[in-house]
Amino acid sequence: MANLQVFDKPMCCSTGICGPQVDPVLPRFAADLAWLKEQGVAVERYNLSQQPQAFVADAEVKEAIRHNPETVLPLIKVDGRIVSRGAYPSRELLSNWCQVDATAVTAPATQTASCCGPKRLLLTPADISPGIM
Repeated sequence: MANLQVFDKPMCCSTGICGPQVDPVLPRFAADLAWLKEQGVAVERYNLSQQPQAFVADAEVKEAIRHNPETVLPLIKVDGRIVSRGAYPSRELLSNWCQVDATAVTAPATQTASCCGPKRLLLTPADISPGIM
C-alpha cells in the first residue's frame, strides 16, 4: 500500500478542527485521511507548529517552503513524491494517488465513546444503592 505524508501549515492542533474559526475543508480532509487508513494506506500528518523537525528533515519540503513559504502548505507526498501543494485535495484525488478504490465502503465503526469521553449512562435514584447516598 501507499505511504501518504501531509505537511500542514501551523495549526492549533494536529487536525486543525478546533478553535474559534475552523476551515470547513479540514473536517472533510481529516475524515478522508481516516478513510484512507481504513483502506490500508500508511498516513503520516505533520503540523509545522508542533513538529517542525519533520519539515526540516525532509529536503524537498524544506526547499519548497524556502521558495514559496506563503502558499506551499499544505504539501502532500505519496511514496516520497510531492503530489500537491497549497490545497487540501479531494478524496477522489487522494484515492487516485494512493491507488485505492474511491468507492470502497468500510463498515461503520461501532461508537463506544464520543469525542468527550465514554458514553454516559443515565441513572435514576433507584439505580443507586441506598448505602452510597
